[in-house]
Amino acid sequence: MTALTHTGLLAARSLRSGLRIPVFVVMQLVQPMIWLLLFGALFKSVVDIPGFGGGFQGTYLEFITPGVVMMTAMFGAAWAGTSFVQDMDRGVMDRFLASPTSRGALVASTMVYQSVVAVVQGVVVVLVAVASGARFGGGAAGMLVVALAVVLLTALFSALSNAFALLTGQQEALIGISQLITLPLMFLSSAVMDTSLSPGWVQTVARYNPFDWAVVAGREALSSAPDWGLVWSRLGWLALAAVVMWWLATRAFRALQRSA
Repeated sequence: MTALTHTGLLAARSLRSGLRIPVFVVMQLVQPMIWLLLFGALFKSVVDIPGFGGGFQGTYLEFITPGVVMMTAMFGAAWAGTSFVQDMDRGVMDRFLASPTSRGALVASTMVYQSVVAVVQGVVVVLVAVASGARFGGGAAGMLVVALAVVLLTALFSALSNAFALLTGQQEALIGISQLITLPLMFLSSAVMDTSLSPGWVQTVARYNPFDWAVVAGREALSSAPDWGLVWSRLGWLALAAVVMWWLATRAFRALQRSA
C-alpha cells in the first residue's frame, strides 16, 4: 500500500508539472500527424498489392493508424528518463533516495504519467484518422484494447528510459540511446508496412519486436473480425516485458547509489 501511495503522489507531481507546459504534449503530436496524413496519402495504393496484410480489408489510412498511435507512445516514453536526469541534476533525486520513498514507485510513477499522456495522444490520432475518412469495425471494445496496448508499450519503454537515465546520468546519452533503439524497432515492424512484403529476416525480427506486438494487437482489435487469441497473446508478452523492465529499472538505482 505504501508503494501504491508513493506511486500516486509521484505521478500526480508529474501530471501537475506536465499541465503547466501543455505545449510539450501538443508538440509531440506534430510528427505523428505528418506520418498519419502524409504517409496515409502517399502510400494509399499499397493495400492493392496482392497479399498485402494477409488480405487486409480497408484503406492504408486504417492500416497505418494503429502504427502511428504506437509510434507516438513509444517515442514519448523513450524520453521519460529525462525527468530522472533533471531530478539528479537538481539534487531532487538525492532527497528521494535519502527518504523512505519506494524505488519501485519512482519508476512506476513515470510509467503512469507517460501512459496517461500517451492515451490522450492516441485518442487524438484516432479521431484525426476518423475525420480523414478511416473507419474501424472494432468499435469501443477495440479502442479499449488499443488503449491497453498503449499503456503496456509506454510502461515498457518508460522503464527502459528510466534505467538508461539512472545508468548514464546524462541527457545526451539518453537521447542517443533512445534514438538508437526506437527508430530500428519502428522500421522492423508492421507499423507502416506489412512485414509479409519485407525480407524474411525482417519478419523474423518483427515476431520478437515488442513494438510490433503492440501494433499487431491494436490493428487486430480495431478490425471488424479480430483474432482475440492473437490480441491477448501479444498483450500478454507486452505485460511480461513491462514488468521485467520495471524490475530492472528499479535495480538500476543501486548503480546510481554506488556512483554517488
